[in-house]
Amino acid sequence: MNSAELVAGSLETLAERVGDPAPQVYARLFAEYPKIEALFVRDTTGAVRGEMLAVAFECILDIGGAGAYAANLIAAERVNHEGVGVPPEVFGRFFPMLAETCQALIGEAWTPEVDAAWRELLARLDFIISRT
Repeated sequence: MNSAELVAGSLETLAERVGDPAPQVYARLFAEYPKIEALFVRDTTGAVRGEMLAVAFECILDIGGAGAYAANLIAAERVNHEGVGVPPEVFGRFFPMLAETCQALIGEAWTPEVDAAWRELLARLDFIISRT
């Protein structure tokens, strides 16, 4: 399996084991950056969080695959998020935090090969984010 397939497989395992990981992902985000939670005050149903997470997953899969749009979307969203009060360092932490949450939730299915694939993906994402 190549890196993209390993990352995609870990997300499939996540979906099978947890279903919607948004509560865990955002709990981790808010624990690390408590001030960010206030930006979600109007998201009473969790729909915004769910949509943001779905887009993050789409970007992850795109970066690992065709790479047709994720780099441009991430660059634009970094600017958009800064405009609503998300500091660049918090935006840059989201994908690593997502990987950490995935690792915690899938447990033993997070193999050394999966870890290496995610590290490769995160390096690519960091490059995209840091150049905007």
